[in-house]
Amino acid sequence: MRAFLVTVSLVGLLAPLAHAQMDPHQHHHHEQAVDHSAHRHDIGPAGKTYDLRWLDAMVQHHTGALRMSAYVFDIGEPGVGALAKSIWSDQAQEIKAMGQWRKAWYPEAPVYPVAYRTGGDPNGLNGLERMSAVQIEAMRMTGSPPTRENRIRWFLEGMLAHHGGALVMAHDALAKSSNPTIRRLAREIIVAQRREIIALRRMLNHDGLDKPEYHSFDALFSF
Repeated sequence: MRAFLVTVSLVGLLAPLAHAQMDPHQHHHHEQAVDHSAHRHDIGPAGKTYDLRWLDAMVQHHTGALRMSAYVFDIGEPGVGALAKSIWSDQAQEIKAMGQWRKAWYPEAPVYPVAYRTGGDPNGLNGLERMSAVQIEAMRMTGSPPTRENRIRWFLEGMLAHHGGALVMAHDALAKSSNPTIRRLAREIIVAQRREIIALRRMLNHDGLDKPEYHSFDALFSF
């Protein structure tokens, strides 16, 4: 069976974004934020296909983080580019691992990403449907592309919302999955996203930005 297509050619797909640069002397203060909030967190009910659905959803979610991070590589703003590269590296490795688990655990599953079909059987592949383009974009949470002027704040605020989505999905896995590998990854995601959310908020606070929504997911910091 062919390898999971979502993981193929990540570097080739994202390389053009990695070279996108902005004026390193610009400041966050004058940037306008971009809405990244559109996201469908629901993976569907527990069942034999839950881990497959969760893997496909999290791969798409991670892919969104990679695309967002690549916009601020080598941005010239202290800490921002380094954090983006760290997020890119960590989540690219997790995408690779999730693709390998998917292939090993679900060799008869379609190569395309799947989602729960409303009213379907959560224990069988016939209860799933192909993830639509709209669902994929909602899961990736990238929103509209940034401009040269708003790229830093676009990344910092957008990644806060994006990491919040990952926290929701990780807790969903802890509630519904009995697979020790999935549960371990979910806990690792919670720890990593919590640490990075704090770092993102610190960068925004440095520019005098502190909004209630920056703390929307604090209740999900523990497991």
